[in-house]
Amino acid sequence: MAREEVYTGSIEKVEVMDAGDDIDLDEEALKTLYKNMVLARKFDEKAFALQRRGDISTYAPHKGQEAAQIGAMFALKDDDWMVPSFRETAAFIMRGAPLEKIFQRWMGDANGQKGLAELNTLPVAIPVGTQNLHTTGLGMAMSFKDDDNAVIGFTGDGSTSEGDFHEALNFAGVYEAHSVFFVQNNQYAISMPREKQTKSETIAQKALAYGIEGLQVDGNDILAVIKATREALEKARNGEPVLVEALTYRLEDHTTSDDSSRYRDEEEVEKWKENDPIKRFREYLEEKGIWSDELEDYEEEAEGKIDEAANKALEMDDPEFDELFDYVYGEMPELLAEEKEELREEVVGNE
Repeated sequence: MAREEVYTGSIEKVEVMDAGDDIDLDEEALKTLYKNMVLARKFDEKAFALQRRGDISTYAPHKGQEAAQIGAMFALKDDDWMVPSFRETAAFIMRGAPLEKIFQRWMGDANGQKGLAELNTLPVAIPVGTQNLHTTGLGMAMSFKDDDNAVIGFTGDGSTSEGDFHEALNFAGVYEAHSVFFVQNNQYAISMPREKQTKSETIAQKALAYGIEGLQVDGNDILAVIKATREALEKARNGEPVLVEALTYRLEDHTTSDDSSRYRDEEEVEKWKENDPIKRFREYLEEKGIWSDELEDYEEEAEGKIDEAANKALEMDDPEFDELFDYVYGEMPELLAEEKEELREEVVGNE
């Protein structure tokens, strides 16, 4: 039997800073990007400290992934949507979510999500991989309604081993969803290294099986992330979903309940620290003559903003009982309304 040759396509890797290229951004935009990266890093450090003193039960650090999240969000338009997993604090910051609300959410306060739908964001999805289905669902709705916006969904390399990921890509391709699947390949699914998750040379090439485009980007190069995400979003708005694999690294533990020293070498971590996205972007700004005292002094300003937001979150009132139910659907289904009243009688009535 003759063997038929199958075309598998090729995977493009997008780079900017290491390639000596630039993208069309003015100095103020570049400074804003750097400030948001620093602000996100300071948030990470504060949240870690709050968890250690008992004000947050658990926290998922994003240290080392700021360029991937902030660059991707910078590429979005106001009417585009964002679907987060559980590590997208930097993305929420770039989207303009109030810092105190982000702290509230990590503190387990339902008010932390209240009002964020106005920013075209979905609530955080904790189960690994389920957010990919949400990304497809929103993208399909945009396609059915013939909208001209798109949705970006964040996920990690670990979720690409889940069935939800593959179902999401399949439906997105078939129904021409306005979806961009943004995989932050930070090299580990909790303690499982990437090479033990898949035999694929890249995660991006998994898109080819579903008839959609896949590309790689240097996820620690914020300018490359912006370039790649812009291109992906433009295609998605025309019903051409895209899978973007951002190569990055998680510099901290998976969560504050994890001890990554048990499964990865310190030498590996130190090597990736040399590729720290904030360090790289500062060097780029210095080379371009854009670095300034304003940026030098911003670290202290960012710490002040973060401290103020954390204190505000700690002082806020607890959520009202109704708020546990009222922000799940645009219009509350009859069944949920019944459950709400039943729980009110059981819990509130016994207080």
